[in-house]
Amino acid sequence: MDRLGSRCPLPGYPRPSVLLCLLILTASFLTYPMLRTLSLQLHSAVTGSYVSGTYSIVFVNCPNEQIARDIASYVGGESREQLQGMLFAALFSVAILDKKLAASVNILPKASSLYFWNGEIEEATEILLLIKTKTSKVRMLSSYVRLVHPFEIPEVFSLPMDQGDVHYLKWLEEGMEED
Repeated sequence: MDRLGSRCPLPGYPRPSVLLCLLILTASFLTYPMLRTLSLQLHSAVTGSYVSGTYSIVFVNCPNEQIARDIASYVGGESREQLQGMLFAALFSVAILDKKLAASVNILPKASSLYFWNGEIEEATEILLLIKTKTSKVRMLSSYVRLVHPFEIPEVFSLPMDQGDVHYLKWLEEGMEED
Protein backbone atom coordinates (compact mmCIF):
# COMPACT_ATOMS: atom_id res chain seq x y z
CA MET A 1 0.00 0.00 0.00
CA ASP A 2 2.88 2.37 0.74
CA ARG A 3 4.14 1.89 -2.75
CA LEU A 4 0.83 2.85 -4.38
CA GLY A 5 0.54 5.98 -2.23
CA SER A 6 4.00 7.23 -3.25
CA ARG A 7 3.10 7.17 -6.97
CA CYS A 8 -0.26 8.93 -6.68
CA PRO A 9 -0.39 12.60 -5.74
CA LEU A 10 -2.29 13.66 -2.69
CA PRO A 11 -5.91 14.60 -3.34
CA GLY A 12 -6.27 18.29 -4.25
CA TYR A 13 -2.65 18.70 -5.43
CA PRO A 14 -1.80 18.85 -9.17
CA ARG A 15 0.68 16.39 -10.60
CA PRO A 16 4.24 17.65 -11.13
CA SER A 17 3.88 17.10 -14.90
CA VAL A 18 0.87 19.47 -14.97
CA LEU A 19 2.90 22.12 -13.14
CA LEU A 20 5.77 21.66 -15.59
CA CYS A 21 3.40 22.06 -18.57
CA LEU A 22 1.94 25.24 -17.07
CA LEU A 23 5.42 26.62 -16.48
CA ILE A 24 6.46 25.90 -20.09
CA LEU A 25 3.26 27.46 -21.47
CA THR A 26 3.73 30.59 -19.36
CA ALA A 27 7.38 30.95 -20.37
CA SER A 28 6.47 30.46 -24.06
CA PHE A 29 3.73 33.06 -23.85
CA LEU A 30 5.99 35.62 -22.19
CA THR A 31 8.94 35.13 -24.55
CA TYR A 32 6.97 34.80 -27.81
CA PRO A 33 7.51 38.41 -29.04
CA MET A 34 11.26 38.17 -28.48
CA LEU A 35 11.52 34.71 -30.05
CA ARG A 36 9.44 35.82 -33.06
CA THR A 37 11.65 38.86 -33.63
CA LEU A 38 14.84 36.81 -33.35
CA SER A 39 13.53 34.15 -35.73
CA LEU A 40 12.47 36.79 -38.30
CA GLN A 41 15.88 38.45 -38.10
CA LEU A 42 17.61 35.11 -38.52
CA HIS A 43 15.39 34.27 -41.49
CA SER A 44 16.13 37.70 -42.99
CA ALA A 45 19.88 37.25 -42.55
CA VAL A 46 19.87 33.79 -44.09
CA THR A 47 17.55 34.51 -47.03
CA GLY A 48 18.33 38.19 -47.59
CA SER A 49 14.62 39.06 -47.34
CA TYR A 50 13.14 42.10 -45.58
CA VAL A 51 11.49 41.85 -42.18
CA SER A 52 8.32 43.94 -42.19
CA GLY A 53 8.48 46.81 -39.71
CA THR A 54 12.28 47.07 -39.48
CA TYR A 55 12.09 50.56 -40.99
CA SER A 56 9.50 53.30 -40.54
CA ILE A 57 8.46 56.53 -42.17
CA VAL A 58 8.11 59.36 -39.66
CA PHE A 59 5.87 62.31 -40.49
CA VAL A 60 6.69 65.74 -39.02
CA ASN A 61 4.92 69.02 -39.75
CA CYS A 62 6.81 72.33 -39.89
CA PRO A 63 5.54 75.91 -40.16
CA ASN A 64 7.78 76.79 -43.11
CA GLU A 65 10.38 75.33 -45.46
CA GLN A 66 13.37 76.90 -43.73
CA ILE A 67 12.51 75.31 -40.40
CA ALA A 68 11.95 71.99 -42.19
CA ARG A 69 15.41 72.21 -43.76
CA ASP A 70 16.99 73.22 -40.46
CA ILE A 71 15.42 70.31 -38.59
CA ALA A 72 16.51 67.91 -41.33
CA SER A 73 20.10 68.98 -41.87
CA TYR A 74 21.24 71.98 -39.85
CA VAL A 75 24.92 72.01 -38.95
CA GLY A 76 26.38 75.08 -37.30
CA GLY A 77 28.85 76.29 -34.72
CA GLU A 78 27.04 79.37 -33.44
CA SER A 79 26.87 80.12 -29.75
CA ARG A 80 23.57 79.97 -27.86
CA GLU A 81 23.45 83.80 -27.88
CA GLN A 82 23.85 83.90 -31.67
CA LEU A 83 21.14 81.30 -32.03
CA GLN A 84 18.64 83.39 -30.03
CA GLY A 85 17.77 85.37 -33.16
CA MET A 86 17.75 82.33 -35.44
CA LEU A 87 15.09 79.72 -36.01
CA PHE A 88 14.09 77.50 -33.08
CA ALA A 89 14.95 74.43 -35.10
CA ALA A 90 18.61 75.41 -35.09
CA LEU A 91 19.10 75.42 -31.30
CA PHE A 92 21.20 72.28 -31.47
CA SER A 93 24.22 72.08 -33.72
CA VAL A 94 23.55 68.66 -35.22
CA ALA A 95 20.37 67.58 -37.01
CA ILE A 96 18.54 64.39 -37.94
CA LEU A 97 20.80 63.33 -40.81
CA ASP A 98 24.01 64.29 -39.06
CA LYS A 99 22.97 62.41 -35.91
CA LYS A 100 22.28 59.33 -38.10
CA LEU A 101 18.70 59.28 -36.82
CA ALA A 102 17.55 58.82 -40.42
CA ALA A 103 18.95 58.05 -43.84
CA SER A 104 16.63 60.23 -45.89
CA VAL A 105 14.29 63.19 -45.44
CA ASN A 106 11.79 64.41 -48.03
CA ILE A 107 10.51 67.97 -47.66
CA LEU A 108 7.00 68.24 -49.13
CA PRO A 109 5.98 71.88 -49.58
CA LYS A 110 2.71 73.61 -48.81
CA ALA A 111 0.36 71.15 -47.18
CA SER A 112 -2.91 72.79 -46.16
CA SER A 113 -3.80 71.87 -42.58
CA LEU A 114 -7.04 72.25 -40.66
CA TYR A 115 -6.95 71.38 -36.95
CA PHE A 116 -8.40 72.20 -33.55
CA TRP A 117 -6.18 74.32 -31.31
CA ASN A 118 -7.37 75.80 -27.99
CA GLY A 119 -11.00 75.05 -28.88
CA GLU A 120 -10.84 76.83 -32.24
CA ILE A 121 -10.56 75.52 -35.78
CA GLU A 122 -7.26 76.74 -37.23
CA GLU A 123 -6.01 76.71 -40.80
CA ALA A 124 -2.37 76.87 -41.80
CA THR A 125 -0.01 76.08 -44.62
CA GLU A 126 2.69 73.74 -43.38
CA ILE A 127 5.62 71.77 -44.72
CA LEU A 128 5.63 68.00 -44.25
CA LEU A 129 8.80 66.03 -43.60
CA LEU A 130 8.85 62.34 -44.57
CA ILE A 131 11.73 60.84 -42.63
CA LYS A 132 12.94 57.31 -43.42
CA THR A 133 14.53 55.62 -40.44
CA LYS A 134 14.85 52.40 -38.49
CA THR A 135 11.85 51.64 -36.32
CA SER A 136 14.26 51.28 -33.39
CA LYS A 137 15.28 54.96 -33.82
CA VAL A 138 11.76 56.46 -33.93
CA ARG A 139 11.69 57.22 -30.18
CA MET A 140 15.07 59.07 -30.30
CA LEU A 141 14.02 60.91 -33.45
CA SER A 142 10.74 61.97 -31.86
CA SER A 143 12.56 63.24 -28.76
CA TYR A 144 14.98 65.23 -30.92
CA VAL A 145 12.15 66.80 -32.94
CA ARG A 146 10.32 67.81 -29.73
CA LEU A 147 13.50 69.53 -28.51
CA VAL A 148 14.12 71.60 -31.63
CA HIS A 149 10.64 72.13 -33.07
CA PRO A 150 9.01 75.57 -32.64
CA PHE A 151 5.49 74.15 -32.12
CA GLU A 152 4.31 73.47 -28.60
CA ILE A 153 3.05 70.07 -29.76
CA PRO A 154 4.71 69.09 -33.03
CA GLU A 155 3.01 66.51 -35.21
CA VAL A 156 5.29 63.49 -35.05
CA PHE A 157 4.06 59.98 -35.86
CA SER A 158 5.37 56.98 -37.74
CA LEU A 159 4.15 54.12 -39.87
CA PRO A 160 6.14 50.91 -40.29
CA MET A 161 7.29 50.02 -43.80
CA ASP A 162 5.67 46.77 -44.82
CA GLN A 163 7.79 46.11 -47.92
CA GLY A 164 10.40 47.79 -50.07
CA ASP A 165 13.08 47.33 -52.69
CA VAL A 166 15.94 45.28 -51.24
CA HIS A 167 18.59 47.66 -52.62
CA TYR A 168 16.81 50.71 -51.21
CA LEU A 169 16.44 49.11 -47.78
CA LYS A 170 20.13 48.20 -47.80
CA TRP A 171 20.93 51.81 -48.70
CA LEU A 172 18.79 52.99 -45.75
CA GLU A 173 20.74 50.69 -43.43
CA GLU A 174 24.08 51.97 -44.71
CA GLY A 175 22.91 55.60 -44.39
CA MET A 176 22.38 55.19 -40.66
CA GLU A 177 25.56 53.29 -39.82
CA GLU A 178 27.74 55.03 -37.29
CA ASP A 179 31.15 56.14 -38.56
